Amino acid sequence: MILKSILPSHCIRLTHFSFNRSYRTKSIMNSIKNLTINEWKPEDSISKKIKDLLIPISKNGTIPKMNYMLAFLQIIKSLKFQKRTGWIDHGIPVLKTESIADHMYRMSIISMMVPPNIDSNKCVKIAVIHDIAECLVGDITPFGGISKDEKHRRECETINYLSELIKPYNAEFSEEMLELWLDYEEIRTIEARYVKDIDKYEMIHTAWEYELEYGLKYNLDQFFTARAAIKTKEIGELADSVLEKRTKLMNDLKEKEQEKAKEKLKDSKITTSTESKSVDVQPTL
Repeated sequence: MILKSILPSHCIRLTHFSFNRSYRTKSIMNSIKNLTINEWKPEDSISKKIKDLLIPISKNGTIPKMNYMLAFLQIIKSLKFQKRTGWIDHGIPVLKTESIADHMYRMSIISMMVPPNIDSNKCVKIAVIHDIAECLVGDITPFGGISKDEKHRRECETINYLSELIKPYNAEFSEEMLELWLDYEEIRTIEARYVKDIDKYEMIHTAWEYELEYGLKYNLDQFFTARAAIKTKEIGELADSVLEKRTKLMNDLKEKEQEKAKEKLKDSKITTSTESKSVDVQPTL
């Protein structure tokens, strides 16, 4: 397959990667704080201990096949502990914030329950792969100072890097991973359309769960606007069910807040009245 016809010029399949080059040995595992344009490379976010696995150790200058798998697994490990940036930006405590892997895991479970005429196995695979580039790029939001084009460039380079990295260990998986990622990015199949919608629904569901836990403490209204972008009937119905329950929750919480405010005002008036009478009373001689 020739990817030049599918991807932008900056996102074509890379035909060769040199994994034993001397890169900076930063231990940063994502690119979120790097606001440069057309400079960041996937290797910039890989730790020295991982790069050491990709240094030739045999006399003929080759890298042990197993090391490619070990390096790949260590790189994607970061998905388990990298927090989803949008929640943190809206004040959700870091310890309570879901990770990228948390998000993809529940998406995968939901993907198993798509309508019977949709290939659920493919949906699950797309869900597992769709955010894999964030293991190095990070979860970049529209408000992070990195443009949409730059975000896409970084993700393209990273999925190519990961594909080439794992290729010596499993060429079939290397190709499949890239194809699944492209399916999602370009919505090339009906399965990708469902997973796109599941991505938005899972976010809506998570926002509702945070409101169930924290009430009105954090303003998460923005996340619920994603409903407008959901196209499939079944996922739309799931989202509508959550939105209905969320509307009742918000009304109940606001009503309780108003009652508390009235009680506080009433108590304040009583206190003020009592203090006023105390001042008016003159001592008897």
